[in-house]
Amino acid sequence: MGPVLAGVLQLIALIAALALAYVPLGNYMARVYSSDKHLRVEKWIYKGIGADPNTEMRWPAYLRGVLAFSVVGVLFLYLLQRIQGILPGSLGFSSVDPAQSFNTAVSFVTNTNWQSYYGEQTMGHVVQTAGLAVQNFVSAAVGIAVAVALVRGFARSRTGELGNFWADLVRGVIRILVPLSVVAALVLVACGAIQNFSGIHEVGQFMGGHQQWNGGAVASQEAIKEVGTNGGGYFNANSAHPFENPTPFTNLFEIFLLLVIPFALTRTFGVMVGSIKQGYAILATMATIWVGFVALMMWTEFAHHGAALQAAGGAMEGKETRIGVGASSIFAVSTTLTSTGAVDSFHSSFTGLGGGITILGMQLGEIAPGGTGSGLYGMLIMAVIAVFIAGLMVGRTPEYLGKKIGTREMKLAACYILITPALVLIFAAASMALPTPPHSMLNSGAHGFSEVLYAFTSAANNNGSAFAGLNANTDWFNTMTGLAMVLGRFLPMVFVLALAGSLAEQKPVPVTAGTLRTEKPLFTGLLVGAILIITGLTYFPALALGPLAEGLAS
Repeated sequence: MGPVLAGVLQLIALIAALALAYVPLGNYMARVYSSDKHLRVEKWIYKGIGADPNTEMRWPAYLRGVLAFSVVGVLFLYLLQRIQGILPGSLGFSSVDPAQSFNTAVSFVTNTNWQSYYGEQTMGHVVQTAGLAVQNFVSAAVGIAVAVALVRGFARSRTGELGNFWADLVRGVIRILVPLSVVAALVLVACGAIQNFSGIHEVGQFMGGHQQWNGGAVASQEAIKEVGTNGGGYFNANSAHPFENPTPFTNLFEIFLLLVIPFALTRTFGVMVGSIKQGYAILATMATIWVGFVALMMWTEFAHHGAALQAAGGAMEGKETRIGVGASSIFAVSTTLTSTGAVDSFHSSFTGLGGGITILGMQLGEIAPGGTGSGLYGMLIMAVIAVFIAGLMVGRTPEYLGKKIGTREMKLAACYILITPALVLIFAAASMALPTPPHSMLNSGAHGFSEVLYAFTSAANNNGSAFAGLNANTDWFNTMTGLAMVLGRFLPMVFVLALAGSLAEQKPVPVTAGTLRTEKPLFTGLLVGAILIITGLTYFPALALGPLAEGLAS
């Protein structure tokens, strides 16, 4: 079997697995967030934190819950790293320095999981399990909660109430993320991923020196890393490391894990708004972009010119031989079109155009299918904009799901789509203009600029992956990427929740002959076009200086 055919067959198997999980998981999540019953363990948690899960919240109260919970998470994780040197199970590692502690705390709380350090040489067992792994669960649950609040904004009328943040948060963790992660961890352990709390030990000689590895609760963290679209790896090599991702099967399984909730949330959306077809329209938009990007990536990585590349069956630099070009291409596209950031190959070693595809995937806003929750609410914001564009074409007040899209709604949607590009471009420009930051670039020219552009695109979009050539463990990059992660996570949530509150207060608008049918293929095409055009107009100059210049020159 040739490598191209193997890649295509893996893609088909992945699509089939996602299709099988779509309806049951989507329906289950809709029941979770629509139920008025609480599990016993959930009641204990509510009592412990002093929250009343039956109290409905308007959008400012919901937002305060999101922000307060996240601030506490940042402070706790920062403190845990700063005192690591005196904690049991530290493996002899010292406390993490302030700039890196800030960056890492912000990174994991914002669901970015950007890592400017070597995991196996920096973090002990307590920080990994009680700090980083816990944030993998709760940060993912926060994203789903915000998405569900927006869905309620479309589903409800004549009320500003969006549900209860604490109930949505706890249910997301207890009823969705924990069960899926337990099953996933068992599968990974059965297939060879490690799960222990062993210390550092030598495993042999390497280039004249001793090679050392430490163990850890790797499989359990790998599971939630993918299920929650987090991406932070236990080891610096991330999912290219055989302890995290031992076989081609586990590689495909991990891709399935990082895609299954974001895709299934479109079914949850359709059920909660009372129109399954609306969910399918959003699903079709996400799937069209995802499949298109996978096809482009495989083409760039398999068909690149050069005798060495053709002899190897594709651009194998930076890729694991046990995984191959096809599976690495699927993983790279999936991890950058979601907010996962995990890698099973090194994106800096992709072809010039291939690296550009990973950057563009994040610059779309990670909405195809996006992160846990963030992908859905990002796509719904783009749907609001597409409806507005269609309304301008026919001179009619735009409507979406029975709600009028007026001045207030469009201002909020516009702020949402402008904030992340502004962060990316301003921080990248500052890093190139100042004298010191460019010293962190391993490469000069177009590829060096791509390293910086990728870093801030990843941080502001809460992805977390990186072009490996950039030394981001400096005070400048630790601080600036940390700020980009905070602003890129929480400012969009402000606009999403404000939009949800505005929609929930409206009276439903009856469907007429002039209403745009947003469940039809025509709207799906309009939405795909709007996403690509808006992203292209925003980022084309920066892409032309980086990956496009490199790709055309090679």
